[in-house]
Amino acid sequence: PQLLILDEPLTGLDAGSARQVKDVLTARVRDGVTVILTSHILEVAERIGVIDKGRLIAEGSLEELRRQAGKLGSSLEDIFLDLVASESNAA
Repeated sequence: PQLLILDEPLTGLDAGSARQVKDVLTARVRDGVTVILTSHILEVAERIGVIDKGRLIAEGSLEELRRQAGKLGSSLEDIFLDLVASESNAA
């Protein structure tokens, strides 16, 4: 397939198995496949989309999101919470 949508594919895996899954997905991306992966393990995200109430409110690399949120050096968790709070306040 040209599109893979995976919901929490690393949940419950040991470190070695998680690495194998990530290697397979990385190889698929190199082959031109689009991979959409949901995860609560924020460290596995390289390209990040922040979704709030079903809407994409931000996307980019961790550094791009840090700049967008004005939180250089912050964790992805802090950035996520700040972006979602800002979006809720704007609504």
